[in-house]
Amino acid sequence: MLTLFDYLPSQNAWKVRLLLHHLQLPYHPEYVSIFEGEGQRPEFLAVNPTGAVPALRLDDGRVLAESNAILFFLAQGTRYLPGDAFGQARVMQWMSFEQDYVGAIATLRHWTMTGKLERRPAQLVAMKRAGSLRALRMLDRELATRPFIAGDAYTIADMSLYAYTHRAEEANLPLAEFVHVAAWAERVAAQEGFLHLCHPYSIDPFSGRELP
Repeated sequence: MLTLFDYLPSQNAWKVRLLLHHLQLPYHPEYVSIFEGEGQRPEFLAVNPTGAVPALRLDDGRVLAESNAILFFLAQGTRYLPGDAFGQARVMQWMSFEQDYVGAIATLRHWTMTGKLERRPAQLVAMKRAGSLRALRMLDRELATRPFIAGDAYTIADMSLYAYTHRAEEANLPLAEFVHVAAWAERVAAQEGFLHLCHPYSIDPFSGRELP
């Protein structure tokens, strides 16, 4: 059975849970208390050298880290990844966009929800907010032209982008003002087999700490 190294409030880990739920693939969760330093223990660093979640251990013992890489691996041969090279490259284009641009939303949300915002320099917070709004503007422009980010079909690119984009209001970002993004988020959430359950940082009493 697959083993998912998980931290429940992580939306990066949620991406993988979502695809596993869509595919109805059984897995064993192994929870990593990252704010207590469990990600930095030698046994976990052997799984993922960055000490981050998620990571996935296959039945044969091989391990894969980074949420988008895991999505790409699990989606092979399924409806959630095009079968042609160009279609796959388009999906990867938007998953790269998620890492490069939507990461600002993820960071700002994390700081906001865990009480860290006031610990950060005002200039840095302003930079993250500007980057977040830029990402939302770009997505809104693109999603005005098609139902899903890589084309007409729902793919792992949508799963990847949705994870943090649809939680933008938790970063005090005006998601509703980006009408095409908001409509896309509704389409994503309406997909068959969608996983609606998300976990707030408040379930972890240690989440107010800085990562070791």
